Formats: sequence, C-alpha cells, structure tokens
Amino acid sequence: MAASAKIDPMSQFAIHPVGSGDLHGPFAFTNSSLWMLVVLAAILVFMIGGNRRQLVPGRWQAAVEGFTGFVEGITRTSIGAEGRRYLPWVFTAFTFILFSNVIGAMPFGIVPGAHPFTVTSQFSVTGVMSVTSFAIVLGVGFWKHGLRFFLLFWPKDAPLVLKPLIAIVELISFMVRPFSLGLRPFIAMFAGHILLDVFGNFIVQGLNAGGMVGYGVTGLAFVFIVFVNALELLVGAIQAYVFALLTALYINDAVHLH
Repeated sequence: MAASAKIDPMSQFAIHPVGSGDLHGPFAFTNSSLWMLVVLAAILVFMIGGNRRQLVPGRWQAAVEGFTGFVEGITRTSIGAEGRRYLPWVFTAFTFILFSNVIGAMPFGIVPGAHPFTVTSQFSVTGVMSVTSFAIVLGVGFWKHGLRFFLLFWPKDAPLVLKPLIAIVELISFMVRPFSLGLRPFIAMFAGHILLDVFGNFIVQGLNAGGMVGYGVTGLAFVFIVFVNALELLVGAIQAYVFALLTALYINDAVHLH
C-alpha cells in the first residue's frame, strides 16, 4: 500500500512518446515535442496578436512593444550600436526560455489527462541553445577579426611572465561558457519542479493520514507550494533575462575583443 502511494519526483522529467508512438523510432513525437509546440503556439499568439500597428496601441500591442523594447535595450546596452544585428537570436532565446518557464509552472496537471512538461528542465534543450549562442560568438569573432580573435584571451596590461598563465585561464573560462550558460535555466527549473512534487506529496500524505497533525502538514505544505510556485515564476523570468544578457555580453566580447 505504501509502495503504491509512493511518488517519484523524477518521473515528471521522463520523456515518453505521445499516443502509440515509439520512443526509439526515427521520428518519435514525445511529450517534450508536444510542449515545445505549445510554447511556440503561445509565442505566436502573443506576437501576432500584439502586432497590429495601431496608432493608439492597446494593452496587447503595448505589451509586445515593451517586450521587444526590453530585449533590444539588453543588446544595445551590452553590445552597442551593432547590437541590433544580433537582436533576433537574443530575442528568440529570451522569449523561448521565458514562455517555457512560465508555461511549465502553470498548474495544468489539475486537468484530468493533462501531463504538463517543462522543456527547459531538460539540459538537452538549454544546452543546444547555449551551444547556438557559443557558435554565434565564435562565428562573429572569427568573421570580424580572423585569427586576431585569439587576442581575446591575451591580457594586455598583465606582467609578461603572467600572461601565458592568464591566457590559459581565460581560454578555459571561455570554453566553459556554453556549459554554464545552459546549466543555469536547467538547474533552476529542475530544482523548482522537484520541490513542487515533494511538497505535493506531503499534501497527499497529510490528507491520507488525517488528524490534526496530518491536516497541519497539509496546510504547511500548501503554503510552501504557493511560495515555491511564485518563486519559480520569478526565477524563470530571471533565468530568461540572465541567458539573454550573458549571450549579449559574450557577443560583445567577440565584436569588440574586450
């Protein structure tokens, strides 16, 4: 009985085929694919619905314009006048991570038969996005500067005897960037969803136990779930901002060799 009531907090991250598909097939349609389409649909509805170009913008249009203006401000502040060239990717990354995080935190699980899935809780997703950012940085750096791009790792004002050591440290730090960039949003969503699952299990176990202690545990766990869920929404927005900001800063290094 106890074994059947056990809840595995890691099961929510399992990728499985939708319907009668085969997970090991060449074109498997999984829950991750499904929720990526949900995120894409939400982004398209948001952008198309607010792209009406009215002389007096409504709330929806103002929200979209404020959204794009915010990301443009990140690229302009971090990269400078050339930042507009790289706005499409920075905006795409910011929007996808933000919508994925917010949709993944919504309580769709209360709908019978619904199995929500947060695509940013998979490092394969955030890792591909970080590798894409890293590839853009390398492409921009070698396209603008050629082999002079390696001067990015050579400190100008350091003592000559320390320059080789600092250059090695800078190179290692640079190579770690794509890993750390994708790890941040993945860890944030992964940890937050585990906490929600654990406290949800406390609620179920408290209700099953009954009595003053059981209901007390249930009430306390419910308060924690509300707090963690609000915190996860905040962290999801922050992680989208951090990803966009760091991407813009890394591109700035490649553009200006700082």
